[in-house]
Amino acid sequence: MSPPYSAPRPPQSLKARLKNAGSLFRQLPGTFRLFWESSPRGAVVLGALTLVAAVLPAAIAWVGKLIVDGVLAAQKAGDPASRAHVLQLVALEFGLMVGSVVVDRALSLVRELVRANLGNLLNERILQKALGLELRHFEDSDTYDKMQNARREASSRPLSLVMDAFSIVRNLVTLSTYAVLLVTLSPWSVAVLVAASIPAFIAEARLAEEGFRLYSWRAPEGRKLNYLEWILTRDSHVKEVKVFGLGPLVLGRYRTLFQKFFEEDRALAMKRMGWGLGLGLVSLGAFYACYAFVANRAALAAITLGDMVLYLGVFRQGQGAFQGILSSVGSMYEGALFMSNLFTYLEIPTGQEAPRVVPALTASKGRGNAIELRNVSFRYPGKEAWALRHLSLRLEPGEKLALVGDNGAGKSTLVKLLLRLYEPTEGEILYGGVNLKDMDPEDLRSRFGAVFQDFVRYQFNVAENIGLGHVSALEDRNRIVRAAEHGGASGLISTLPNQYDTMLGGWFEKGHELSGGQWQKLGVARAFMREDAEVLILDEPTASIDAESEHALFERFQELAADRIALVISHRFSTVRMADRIAVLHNGQVEELGSHAELMARNGRYAHLFNLQARGYRD
Repeated sequence: MSPPYSAPRPPQSLKARLKNAGSLFRQLPGTFRLFWESSPRGAVVLGALTLVAAVLPAAIAWVGKLIVDGVLAAQKAGDPASRAHVLQLVALEFGLMVGSVVVDRALSLVRELVRANLGNLLNERILQKALGLELRHFEDSDTYDKMQNARREASSRPLSLVMDAFSIVRNLVTLSTYAVLLVTLSPWSVAVLVAASIPAFIAEARLAEEGFRLYSWRAPEGRKLNYLEWILTRDSHVKEVKVFGLGPLVLGRYRTLFQKFFEEDRALAMKRMGWGLGLGLVSLGAFYACYAFVANRAALAAITLGDMVLYLGVFRQGQGAFQGILSSVGSMYEGALFMSNLFTYLEIPTGQEAPRVVPALTASKGRGNAIELRNVSFRYPGKEAWALRHLSLRLEPGEKLALVGDNGAGKSTLVKLLLRLYEPTEGEILYGGVNLKDMDPEDLRSRFGAVFQDFVRYQFNVAENIGLGHVSALEDRNRIVRAAEHGGASGLISTLPNQYDTMLGGWFEKGHELSGGQWQKLGVARAFMREDAEVLILDEPTASIDAESEHALFERFQELAADRIALVISHRFSTVRMADRIAVLHNGQVEELGSHAELMARNGRYAHLFNLQARGYRD
């Protein structure tokens, strides 16, 4: 059993925190590569607009000073030329303000376009990675948590991190122009500006780390919250929810978990408010100290009124720019923490070995390949018990083998190994004399046709539900019709409103819902799309269909699988008795092997189970 997911404990010392921060900021190059890949042109335009936006505030502040001084000069001079000069300066400031508005709007537009491109790129990468993961990853809760953490922030967090970086550049350029102006007034005012903002940065970084840990620890419980919501909103659950009165129980658990999340969020929000208020007052005090100093200098006529207006505006905006830099750094720190989730997910090793032989030596195409299991043992990752133990079995070309046994005996596990969804823990499986590990997984699986007990009910139309059994033939309607006939679904399809073009399921508009048995017929038909399949696997193919349909299905199945290996898993002994041989699995081992007649004559486990089921029919 995989260990519960938990975020790493936060470092306590300043040195440890700085080391941790340095490791997290190593996520930045990867993030910027993704940003550039998503939209090179957008990145260039965003950078240019950011630089323009950075220099405009200082220019506007300087022109504002000139206007104030010009007004005072015009009052003393009283000539038209002085007044005209003031109006020219006002017009210049108006032009700069218009430019600032245009640049800000353009930045917003570019941000939205880049956000869409970057979010789409990351979602594609996440989905592409999911395609490369193996079954063991999907059955592991830790991997699921990593996937959820990556998906949760993929659409917003990377762009936020990039924009924080651009914001730092913008504020640095703005601040450098302000600093030049402030130094002419008093060098210590720059020091006050910086010192008053540092505590806010430290607090923001610490709270950002706390928020990250909070949301990371929530991943398993977040999935539970989503699952409780799923139970109450999906059509597949509504019958039991209504009949067993599950609504209050599930809703109560949902409320309890949500309240826990809310209390955690509230505590963090209150902490943010307390620190923000206290440090905001510190910054405000620093500003008014400088305000008093500048006002006193103006009252002593040491500086002009325009200088006072300039210095106060620059100090206020400069303080805001510096705090903006520190806030962006703190936000980037938080963004880097979340990006580490994304990169951790994308770097999950699949662990599947590449074929060790050249393609020419792989099993030849055709239906003359035998399957052989040599002393195969398997146990699931993190489990102590063996699902299969010392299993040796050979299936000859054209042979029909049935697997029977109690639940958990290892039947479905054997199918997973044959399809190379898992690798044997011990032993080996040969196909046409070639170890499955030496075959390309896609090539191997292309040779199999399968219908599983937990087959998927796609919310697509009928033709697609069948055609997905062979994606390359999805547009071949004749082949889809043949598969439907072989799977016993053609009669059902003829009764549907638009036949093969009927939308199925209840998720989308005009969807037509089917019964469990009707869905299963389409699942069986899907398996028959692979007309050239060398091996057919039927895992409980008749669990939801009636006896007459079952009999008709297996008559067709025997015809279609005449020269193929067929593996049938079923609890219905009327089905398995048609097989050439029957393997009885118990505790992961083959306890009995033979034909129906041979096993009945042996009077062992198979005979006992068969007689139990037959007695139920007679009674």
